[in-house]
Amino acid sequence: MTTPNGGDLLVATLRALGVDTVFGIVSVHNLPLVEAVDRDLRFVPVRHEASAVNAADAYGRARGTLGCALTSTGTGAGNAAGSLIEALSAGTSVLHITGQIDSEYLGQGRGFIHETKDQLGMLTAVSKYAATVTDAADAARILREAAAAALAVPGGPASVEWPIDLQFAPQDPAALDGTLSETPGNPVATEPSAAELDAAALLAGARRPLVWAGGGVARAGAELSALLDALGAGLLTSNSGRGAVPEDDVRVVGNFASGPTGRALLAEADVMLSVGTHFRSNETADYRLELPAAHVQIDIDPAAPGRVYPATHALTGDAATVLTALTERIIARGAATEPSWGERVREAREQARAALRDGIGPQAAILDALTAALPRRAVIARDVTIPSSSWGNRLLPIHDPRDNVFPRGGGIGQGLGMGIGAALAHPERPTVVIAGDGGLAVHLGELLTLAQERPRLTLVVFNDGGYGVLRNMQDAHFDRRSGVDLATPDFALLARAAGLPYARIASEADAGPVIKEAVDSDGPTLVEVDLTALGPMKNPFTPPVSIPGQNQ
Repeated sequence: MTTPNGGDLLVATLRALGVDTVFGIVSVHNLPLVEAVDRDLRFVPVRHEASAVNAADAYGRARGTLGCALTSTGTGAGNAAGSLIEALSAGTSVLHITGQIDSEYLGQGRGFIHETKDQLGMLTAVSKYAATVTDAADAARILREAAAAALAVPGGPASVEWPIDLQFAPQDPAALDGTLSETPGNPVATEPSAAELDAAALLAGARRPLVWAGGGVARAGAELSALLDALGAGLLTSNSGRGAVPEDDVRVVGNFASGPTGRALLAEADVMLSVGTHFRSNETADYRLELPAAHVQIDIDPAAPGRVYPATHALTGDAATVLTALTERIIARGAATEPSWGERVREAREQARAALRDGIGPQAAILDALTAALPRRAVIARDVTIPSSSWGNRLLPIHDPRDNVFPRGGGIGQGLGMGIGAALAHPERPTVVIAGDGGLAVHLGELLTLAQERPRLTLVVFNDGGYGVLRNMQDAHFDRRSGVDLATPDFALLARAAGLPYARIASEADAGPVIKEAVDSDGPTLVEVDLTALGPMKNPFTPPVSIPGQNQ
């Protein structure tokens, strides 16, 4: 039996974490890691380091655990940085292992192949945790620390740079047993103080209560639903909070807070409870959205309450723990909610959905086809594109937060990599990726990863010949277009070249049969939506950003 090295240590660590698939690009500076993973787990060779991190990120999101990406050092680590920013923005758990030059030359600036100035500083800037393996015997401890940091609530990416000579160095076989003595990242359940829970009196006395749920409730859906039951409240969500309570629940208004219906409902509410949300600018009309003056805010970050909107009561702690304590007190007091409030919430839910559906015109046929074809726990991955940002993030039903995969930081071109990761996290379920032609072009190489790995993934590409969302914005506010009209490939030929099945939607009648056949297949399919042939939306979509003097 050969002496184990760093690759064997990484495999043992990932097995202890329940990770069976790793995404990355092989390099002279990560060979022993890739070799061990490919031998004992599943290594997915993506075509760009950014996609490795995106895929690992979505793998972790879809499973509710950790994802792992392997990249090379220097330029390779730099390529990963943008996707690490996405994981940092989203608070998702990614273990990023990057190579490093031989330890004896580290920091000398000799121009050793793949060397870069202060790689650790770069990784520190885009990661929640970053460390260098400086001694082979210390590698196990650093991997444990990195995994624990990535999984600790709120999550984030942890980066480890590992010099190639120390990857090859022998590891004590004992280090491979019990690599993780305990499951890292579980928050300590601390009971809120009695003074903080006086907020329950405010909630119980409300006549028209609303709850706004963000990504912080992803693992507290049952507790959130119990509070809604006790309070008789309606539920607004951020994009990240979707699915914490399944969206076929009539109490869920959804991701509609900044629209006319949401604004009207907020104006009627007398108390709002927010849970684990950043109140992002694009979901609050650049913070101009008005919330009820009585506001109870829950967040695990003690600095979050009151950061964007004033909080009457600030409750710091794990969402599930705090929600449970609030619910118990509300039940003990009895809720004063108006009997008609539930009907008003349901009315707002239906109004918001009907208005948006009418506004998207012929694209409603694609929405209907996806809704009909996808099983309840299918994964929906969305790149930044008009269908995603207008109706994909509101009307496609989400029943579990783990099935709602999208770039929360707003970066274009990350959707396909995320979709591949999510699809391989749950190979038994179909995955759909919604992308635009402009965003897909950022990482066209991942079509080859899709063809090679053959997950059960339907890639729906909305082709409007460029960056449609910015084109609409320029058409609405400027005298000319700049940088938005792009050359688009022949997607049928592109799919054939990559060895992928292809289908085209050019009319509303095409949508149902094309989508059903693609979703029902046991492998990947590229579906092109020809937006010129399909026809325009009734209401052109523009991004929710302000232009000075024009969006006041």
